Formats: sequence, C-alpha cells, structure tokens
Amino acid sequence: MKRRIASWENGHSVPDDFYGPLVCEALGKSPVELGLGHLLAQDAQLLDVRYPPTPEDAFRSVDQLWRADLHGYEPLLLSEASQPAWSEASLRWLVAPEPSFPTSSPEGSLRVGLADVDAVKSTSDMFADMDDRFGGDHGRQAVIQYLSRDVAPLLTGQYTEAVGRALFSTVAESTLLAAWMSYDTCHHGLAQRYFLQALRLAQDGDDRRLAGSILSAMSHQATFIGNFVEAATLARAARMGIAGVATPTLMAQFHAMEARALARSGDARGCETALAEAARLLESVNNDDEPEWITYFDQAELAAEAAHCFRDIGKAQKAVSQAENAMSGSHVRSDFFATMVLADAHLAAGEAEEACTIALDALDMGTQLKSKRCAGYLAEFRENLKQLGNAAPVRDFHEQAAEHRLWQDAREVKLPY
Repeated sequence: MKRRIASWENGHSVPDDFYGPLVCEALGKSPVELGLGHLLAQDAQLLDVRYPPTPEDAFRSVDQLWRADLHGYEPLLLSEASQPAWSEASLRWLVAPEPSFPTSSPEGSLRVGLADVDAVKSTSDMFADMDDRFGGDHGRQAVIQYLSRDVAPLLTGQYTEAVGRALFSTVAESTLLAAWMSYDTCHHGLAQRYFLQALRLAQDGDDRRLAGSILSAMSHQATFIGNFVEAATLARAARMGIAGVATPTLMAQFHAMEARALARSGDARGCETALAEAARLLESVNNDDEPEWITYFDQAELAAEAAHCFRDIGKAQKAVSQAENAMSGSHVRSDFFATMVLADAHLAAGEAEEACTIALDALDMGTQLKSKRCAGYLAEFRENLKQLGNAAPVRDFHEQAAEHRLWQDAREVKLPY
C-alpha cells in the first residue's frame, strides 16, 4: 500500500476506481480537485438507472454496484427509484430476443463449474434465512461483500454454456436477495438498480420464471413507495412475460401484487377481482412443478396480501379476518407485517384498545428485526393513532412502545404517501 501511495504522490499513477473514492473521502476533496476526472464517468455509470444491453454490461454494472455499496458510496445509497426505469426494464425484458451469452473470457481467467454454482446457491440460501429472521439491515453488508469478493470473479471466468446459464440464474437470484435487503433498508434507488441487474442476469440465464418473479418484486417496491400505476403494470408484465412457462403459484403471486397496487390506488373492484383470481390459482397448485424459491407463497401468504388489500380499500372486518389467517409461525418479518395490518384493521374498525394490544405484540415479535420497512409499518400506525388524540389506550401504548427499538426507528421514517 505504501508503494501505491508513493506512486500517486509522484504522479506515476492515479488511484483507480476502487481507491479513488476512498482517497476523495479521506481528503475531503472532489474528484475534479484531485485531478481524478475519470471517477466522474464512473459516478455517472453507477447512478445511471438502465437495463443492461449485454451480459458483459450486466457483469460490469453489478460488480461496480457491489463495490460502491460495500464502500458506502453515499450518492448511491441515498438515490431514489426512477419511475421510467421500471417501464423501460419491463418492456426491454418482454421484447428481448433469445438469451445472450458473453464472449469468451481471456486465457488464465477462473474456471467455473457446477460445484461453484452450487456453492453460490447454498451461501445465498443461508443469507436469505438470516434476512427472513433478522431483517434486511442485519446481514446486508455481508451479502454484498460475498457477492463482490467471491461471486463477481465467477461471472468473468471460463465456463461452458450450460454452466454459464446456471451461473447467471443463480447469481440473479442472489442479486435479487441483495435487492430485497436493500429495499428492506429503504435504499430504494440502490434496490431498484439491483432488481434491474438481476432481471438481466435472469434473462441470460434463460430463466423466465425467475425474471417474472423479479418484476413482481419490483412491483412490490413500487407499491411501497407510492408508485401504484407502475406497480400494477410491473405485475401485469410479469404475468404476460412468463405465460408460456407459468405455474399456478407464480401467477397467483403476480395477481396478488397487482391487487396490492390497485388497493392502494383505490380501485376496490379491480383489487378484489385480482385477489379472487389469485385464490383460484392457488387451489390448483402442485408443488412438484413449482420453483423451490416460490413455494413460500401459500394460503397464509395470500391471506397476508389480502389483509393489506382489504385494509387499504376500507373493509376493516375482512382485513381482520384475513390477517388472522396470515400467521405462518415460520417467517418472522412476514408475521410482523401481518400483525401490524391486523392492528391497523382493528383501529379502522374503531377497536383502539385491541389495535394497540396487537401492535405491542408485533413490537415484541420484531425485537430482533432490523428493517426500515417494518419501522415504516409502525410509522403508518402512529399516524393513524393521531386521530384518537390522547385517549387512554393511546397513552398506554406510547408508554409501553417507547422501550422498543423498532418504535424508536419509526420516528425517523418519512411515509412515502
């Protein structure tokens, strides 16, 4: 490292795109002030929100994102999601030609086999379990470090086409996890960029089902941050794009995402139609035909989605009934969300004391969760409580909730709508 610094000081070389931002941060100077204009082009690439046109572009873009994220590049972490990017990505994927394959790797690059792909899959599954139990902000940096240090070299290695397709699909799934975790921490612009990279990798992995699921995840994020028209469009694009390889569970999940968007936009009729179709599809599920990663979407998950929908279209009693059926007992964060929806529904039904009791149950349940999304649910509940003024159940709730970290985190959340 001393030799590197000496070389920079003597003008024999300049910090590269890895060390350059660190030098700027350490010295409190801009790239222009330090004569590092090449970093401005890198910044523009990182902050550009687009669907990668080639596999090589996807490899390069996702590698840059992983490294910038790992080193806390603030403009990226604070960036907002782009509305046009959702439309462009879904259209580009829908009309995409046959999956591409990268040009041959240079001699001496890493040789990659199916054992390497299996290792990525197993490691990502471990991180996904952590995410489910403790929230996206618990192990997110560990996931990004693994992807940057261990997975990125595989993408530019040497592999057969069969291994390459399996690799792209598996890395797409891992990048989707990074996107969900970033979304869970409310780094929305960063999450959107990860979703886009995952979509391109799934395309080149010839995995239409996974690509559809990625569009559905993008719909989920768009609904959360208040872009309801785009959210419904993404869910419909997911359905359309996998029509030839669809499974009942996938299609049910996509209908549920459309219902969530329609509920938030006030389209009660469209929402209930989409929910009914999701329920019909789930009745015909054969798990032997379903991708392993979608089997979590069962009757309890659909009940949770329906509870959100009925809460949002003002049908409190239906929301209560669905939320009571949504507790899986095995997915902590999902159960937290369902419990908070149940609290919201009781509050809307005029049952303030019951609502506050249930919200306290959710806080106890979420003790280990590090999730700004969870804090967002609490922030929405807090706003709804204001209509009750200083009523006794509200006073008691605030007193007991004050000791919970998630309730403290909710004070920092700005609701998107």
